[in-house]
Amino acid sequence: MITALDKNTALVLIDFQNSVVAMPAVHPMDEILDNANKLTAVFRKKKLPVVVVNVQPANAAWLLSRKDVKMPAFPDDENLYQITNKLQTDNSDIFITKHTWNAFFETTLHEQLQKKAVTGIVLAGISTSIGVEGTARAASELGYNISFVTDAMTDRQPEAHERSLQFIFPRIGETGTTTDIIAMLEEPGTGV
Repeated sequence: MITALDKNTALVLIDFQNSVVAMPAVHPMDEILDNANKLTAVFRKKKLPVVVVNVQPANAAWLLSRKDVKMPAFPDDENLYQITNKLQTDNSDIFITKHTWNAFFETTLHEQLQKKAVTGIVLAGISTSIGVEGTARAASELGYNISFVTDAMTDRQPEAHERSLQFIFPRIGETGTTTDIIAMLEEPGTGV
């Protein structure tokens, strides 16, 4: 349950890019994108930062490390890594390209949020158990107050999605729906 949002809260949208939104997902992608667009509209109306993150993992060191599952080759097609045109972005947004699961690792995200005195983030995106959770863990370690938008995120695996929502996210933040976040942003006297 969302109990509060910090006055300086940013919306961070993870991996709404062509290659990721084309993959099969637990929830209908159009609904996830619709909720993300509702959030961006309200954040912009409130003059709060919107961060749009994509992933381009080719040649990242973690791909070369030893693991049981062989990682797929990442095509050399820049269109795959572009943010889908179904997500309503704006020139005022902060655009971040990450190379790992975590949008803070080896990017300028933390510095850019600090310049805007951001203390809280609202997280949404794909995949719940990978990019969203990876970014959330780092955000928690950096001391951000985190709110997760449960109906503006999805995953390829239902079990992974539910595990993040039930066991990880409640330990590092608060969870709620798009409607909950918007109501909190528009509630008089919240300071947001």
